[in-house]
Amino acid sequence: MKLTLGYLIDLISVITEKELKVRYKSSFLGYLWSMANPLLFAMIYYFIFKLVMRVQIPNYTLFLITALFPWQWFTSAVGNSLFSYIANAQIIKKTTFPRSIIPFCNTFMEFLHFLCTIPVIVVFLYIYGMSPSWSWLWGIPLIGMAQMILIFGLSLMLSSLNLFFRDLERFVPLILMLMFYCTPILYSADLIPKEYHWLITGNPMSVIILAWRDLFMHGVLRTTDLLTMYAIAIPVLLLGTFIFNKLKFRFAEIL
Repeated sequence: MKLTLGYLIDLISVITEKELKVRYKSSFLGYLWSMANPLLFAMIYYFIFKLVMRVQIPNYTLFLITALFPWQWFTSAVGNSLFSYIANAQIIKKTTFPRSIIPFCNTFMEFLHFLCTIPVIVVFLYIYGMSPSWSWLWGIPLIGMAQMILIFGLSLMLSSLNLFFRDLERFVPLILMLMFYCTPILYSADLIPKEYHWLITGNPMSVIILAWRDLFMHGVLRTTDLLTMYAIAIPVLLLGTFIFNKLKFRFAEIL
């Protein structure tokens, strides 16, 4: 089978469209549900941390959603990747195509959902007397590409391994929950004592979440953050590709 760029684009479009239709079948609000979940949690966290515990962080609602929206992209894509090949077992058995397209489409679909949340961030910026920065024009693609590479690498790895080690379906959600609380989403990184900074530096999503927040709230994109993001994301993609290539020949057999 000859692979061309046009063929791959068409394949990605078809599979992504299929996944979107399956997810929102008989749903009246459609993709709006992808914003409802982080917005609801933002309201809950605002009540607990700002009104009850009185955390001294300015513009706390905006502070929350600028981290929760990219986090939802990460956790939804990684969590759903476990079932990428299982849910598409019939297609894999009957059709010949690059198997890596399936987890990529899952990652891409969640990226589209993330893009749909950016107007909500803009609304909250104006509510707090702020406005978008011109740096968004290059900052969103650069940070988004780093997060895309990281998620795709993890998705390749987990979707492949889960066919052989089904305990991952229970283990990964626990890790994602632990990562959530070890990522500066509900709190500022400045509040963490120095002896516990390893919890942040050891979390690959921390630098990405902080970069999104700095970009959306302050229009700042640091070169050092970009270099760090890609230095983490690219090795993860290489590892995920290695594991996928080792296991892909047994997919049809396992499924």
